[in-house]
Amino acid sequence: MKLSADGDFRLPDEAATTRLGAAVAQALEPGEAICLWGPLGAGKSTLARGLIRALTRPDEEAPSPTFTLVQFYDAPGLRLAHFDLYRLTRPDEAYEIGLDEAMAGGAAVIEWPERLEGRLPVDRLDIELEIVRTGADDYRLARLIAHGAWEGRPIEF
Repeated sequence: MKLSADGDFRLPDEAATTRLGAAVAQALEPGEAICLWGPLGAGKSTLARGLIRALTRPDEEAPSPTFTLVQFYDAPGLRLAHFDLYRLTRPDEAYEIGLDEAMAGGAAVIEWPERLEGRLPVDRLDIELEIVRTGADDYRLARLIAHGAWEGRPIEF
């Protein structure tokens, strides 16, 4: 089903979070970014892994780049960079480790984009993840907000 890349999605389990990542991957174009917002444990790395595996191969090892800060993947027709900016102290550090270059020649998935302090890519899809605790049926809520080239673009989810 094609849906707007704007809106809220209820993710009842890890598999649904992975499927959302795969759906977003199919719409991602060179020069664009996926910015993943949310607290620790909200599912950012799970969503990123789903996106990476949809573009590369299902068994791609896709560790969170918490310590390396960035991991690169060669997908058919698209070079993808996965950034984890959690440990950065200044926005310029993201550009020092190659954010501009990654965007110029491919696309980027960015965890902890708030570390860029407003210097976000123009053509991006923000995905805000939160954990909703209901007692018996905890789930994640993903809010998608399209910017630039993402505005009006559908995703199949």
